[in-house]
Amino acid sequence: MADKSRVEVRIAGKEYILVGPATDEYIQKIALYVDKKMNEIMKANHKLSTSMAAVLTALNVADDYFKSLENSENLERKLKRAQEHLEILKDENENLSGENAVLSEENTSLKLELAKREAELRELRNSLDILTRP
Repeated sequence: MADKSRVEVRIAGKEYILVGPATDEYIQKIALYVDKKMNEIMKANHKLSTSMAAVLTALNVADDYFKSLENSENLERKLKRAQEHLEILKDENENLSGENAVLSEENTSLKLELAKREAELRELRNSLDILTRP
């Protein structure tokens, strides 16, 4: 059996011994959270019994849990959409890189063709200059 922590905590002024596989610090942290919630509820209505305050605290904690769960699910959906969008962008980038390589090759070819044509043009101008001299 795994080691279990045994921690004494105080919730709503009463001492409890909590035993569980979590660390002492974690157990203290959640006990403090419950104590804080319960004290807030008891301060808001002094006429509540401890058991009624405990039920309202449980409802508040459950509300916090479900809100966190919904938020987590929303974040997971956003993450999934972002990952899908990233894949689309990666594919687009790959396609554009391929197009860029083709265009770069074509550009190099056109530059060579231009250089040849410019050389031919210079030769023709030189020939024309020679022919038109008096």
